[in-house]
Amino acid sequence: MQSAQTTEVQSTHTPISSWALPALTFLFFIWGFITCLNDILIPHLKAVFDLNYTQAMLIQFCFFGAYFVVSLPAGALINKLGYQKGIVIGLAIAGVGTFNFIPAASFHSYPWFLAALFVLASGITILQVAANPYVTILGNPKTAASRLTMTQAFNSLGTTVAPLIGAALILSQLDSTEGADAVQLPYLVLTVALFAVAFVFSRLKLPVVENTTAAEKISLKTLLPYSHLWLGALGIFMYVGAEVAIGSVMVNFIALPEITGLPEADAAHYVAWYWGGAMLGRFVGAALMQKMNAGLLLAMHAAAAILLLALVITGQGTLALLALLAVGIANSIMFPTIFSLALHGLGKYTGQGAGLLCLAIVGGALLPVAQGMLADNFGLTLSFILPIFCYLYICYFGLRSRKVTG
Repeated sequence: MQSAQTTEVQSTHTPISSWALPALTFLFFIWGFITCLNDILIPHLKAVFDLNYTQAMLIQFCFFGAYFVVSLPAGALINKLGYQKGIVIGLAIAGVGTFNFIPAASFHSYPWFLAALFVLASGITILQVAANPYVTILGNPKTAASRLTMTQAFNSLGTTVAPLIGAALILSQLDSTEGADAVQLPYLVLTVALFAVAFVFSRLKLPVVENTTAAEKISLKTLLPYSHLWLGALGIFMYVGAEVAIGSVMVNFIALPEITGLPEADAAHYVAWYWGGAMLGRFVGAALMQKMNAGLLLAMHAAAAILLLALVITGQGTLALLALLAVGIANSIMFPTIFSLALHGLGKYTGQGAGLLCLAIVGGALLPVAQGMLADNFGLTLSFILPIFCYLYICYFGLRSRKVTG
């Protein structure tokens, strides 16, 4: 999932290190990897600490809650110190977060895990605000779009491989004596990687980037007349909440006796297909939007997600499994399409509008907790009613927005 900032950039003639773009690409990969690793962390810590679904979903509450709390301060920080220092600080903060998984496991403390997740997500939030503009200036301006596509593809690659690695290193230890300690090695490796990349970025010679909107104060009064922006913000809230909620319970759902009956470590491998479908769907969707109305295509994807989730609730076995995995394909174009439709026509207020939409990512903190409560009270299968309502709204927004871009 990508956050967006509207940015004006100016580059000097400072020599650009040949390692700059590969290092930035790794940033996209690593924050996609870390974000998706939560889908493995949830069933693991749920079992280790004997949590109900509501308690387990506090993992996403703390992680995505950081987006809401830190986004605006991150913009102010970057405006003051610059993008390169912002990236280094973001990586260092994320590294502190991953390092704290080690004592959290040693002391068998779920609250410590939650605090570590908030710190980790705070660092990633700073990275998201800081890294995107760099990609656009590292090379020929005419190929900026292709560079962004490439780096975002590596973000999707991170979300695809994370379930496979997490299953091998974390969930496979559920039946052993390691328990919470199983997270120590993977998160220690992440800590080393984050601090190593922070060091690399502190040494790179990167262009000077002037940002004029990242810390722009959001004026609600100014934005009030733009109803499609507010509807789009609710759309972002619904989409991120639905996507995160589905991914959070996927391993537990696939492991149900009536679905596959697999051990959770094996069930986790299917999560890679969910995120892999989203990755491939982005490329197909980008091609389709060259010929189709964006709002109508968004509505069609949302309608497909609704039908697929209906099969998840009413079906069993392979049918329900395949329907759930196919929701990833339906999700593929939703975030960037909602974002662009919501910002259409804002002109000089685009920066403020983008800030409002980034705050709406807090849906990823709140809606998974709501689905967890439904799962605890009505069963895991019926809890998928919540994302159905989210996609119903997105379908409405798409149909309403189909005239925005013609």
